[in-house]
Amino acid sequence: IATIAALLLAYPLVYWIAFRGGRWKNLFLIFIVAPFFVSYLVRTLAWLNILADEGPVVGILRTLHILAPDGRLLATGVAVVAGIPYNFLPFMALPLYVSLEQLDSRMLEAAKDLYASSTQTFLRVTLPLSAPGIVAGTLLTFIPAAGDFINAALLGTPRHTMIGNVIQAKY
Repeated sequence: IATIAALLLAYPLVYWIAFRGGRWKNLFLIFIVAPFFVSYLVRTLAWLNILADEGPVVGILRTLHILAPDGRLLATGVAVVAGIPYNFLPFMALPLYVSLEQLDSRMLEAAKDLYASSTQTFLRVTLPLSAPGIVAGTLLTFIPAAGDFINAALLGTPRHTMIGNVIQAKY
């Protein structure tokens, strides 16, 4: 689930950077990579504060009546699934960016010349040509996310186990 969430977050972001970023592309890519300069544990602990009962996300969700007044996000599966894509987003975004950046713009223009709509151009040209980036990003995200035990231990409860938690408990 976390890998799919990372893909759904990264693809539109990287698509926009690749095709609309202009002269700011490098700055946007630095923003994607910048969290890697902070320890993985510190980033996860930051999510503890963000998703806490008195944190900003819970306050906004309660104001919008999406979350019950006594509801919480921390120590739920939602918190675990929110933490993993954030921590592994660069692993998905960078291969996708390389794949989209290498697309030949003449192929997209040819699709438009053949009266393809923007949606058809995306589904029949852009998405298939970016498939290697999707596969690479999925593998780079899934492998470390499967062994991750920090997010489940800190953001979840003992009921939220991942493969890493099982390995840690056995040895």
